[in-house]
Amino acid sequence: MTKQFWIIVIVILGVFIGIVTFGNKTSNKDAKPTNHVEGQGSVSLVEYGDYQCPYCGQYASTVTEVAKKYSTQITFQFRNFPLTSIHQNSFAAARAAEAAGLMGKFWEMNDILYQQNVIYYSSNQSTPTWIGAKNPESVFVSYAKSLGLDTNKFQELYASDQVNNLINADENAGNNLKVDSTPSFFLNGKKIQVNNTLQDFSKLIDAALANTKSTTGGAITQTKK
Repeated sequence: MTKQFWIIVIVILGVFIGIVTFGNKTSNKDAKPTNHVEGQGSVSLVEYGDYQCPYCGQYASTVTEVAKKYSTQITFQFRNFPLTSIHQNSFAAARAAEAAGLMGKFWEMNDILYQQNVIYYSSNQSTPTWIGAKNPESVFVSYAKSLGLDTNKFQELYASDQVNNLINADENAGNNLKVDSTPSFFLNGKKIQVNNTLQDFSKLIDAALANTKSTTGGAITQTKK
C-alpha cells in the first residue's frame, strides 16, 4: 500500500476521533442560555450546576427550600455547567433535563436527576442509577416515561443539536463569569460563597432584599417569569 493511502487513512481516523470526542460540544454561537426560573422576585439567585456532582446533589434540597421560602421575593434560575472531565455522564444528564424542559417538565426531571444523585453517593456508589450506567440514555427514557412524556419525542430531543446548543450556551455564560466549580451561586450577579443550610442562604438573601428595598425607596418591585 502506498504512503498516500496511509496518510488518507490517518486523516479519516483523526476526523472520526474528533467527532466522537467533541460530539457533545458542537454549538451554535447564536444560541442563548437557558431560562429555567422559579419565583417572581426582584432579587436573582442563579446556580450553575452539574447533575453528577455530589455537592450539587447535597445542595439540591436546600436550594428547593430557598426557592420555596422566597418564591415571591427572589427569582431562582438554574443553568447547566457539566464538568465532563471528571463526570462522564454529566453532559448526558443535562441533555435529559433540557429535553424534558422542551416538553414542559424541566423541574420534574431536574428533581429526579438530583434525587438519584443523592441515592448514588449516599449508598457509596453501590446502588445503580444513571450516574454509574454505561448507557444512561435508557435510564433517562425510563424517567421520561414516569413523567408521562412521549418517549420517542424525548429521545429525539435528547439527541438534538437544539439541546446541545442550550447546554453549551449555559457553559459559555458560566465561563464568562469564570465559573470553575459546582455548584456556583450568583446573587444579583455577584458570586457568593454559601454553606449548605437554609439559614446561610437566608442571611445573604435577606441582606440583598434589604438593599433592594433601600434603593427603591421602600418598594420592592417584582418581575414576571
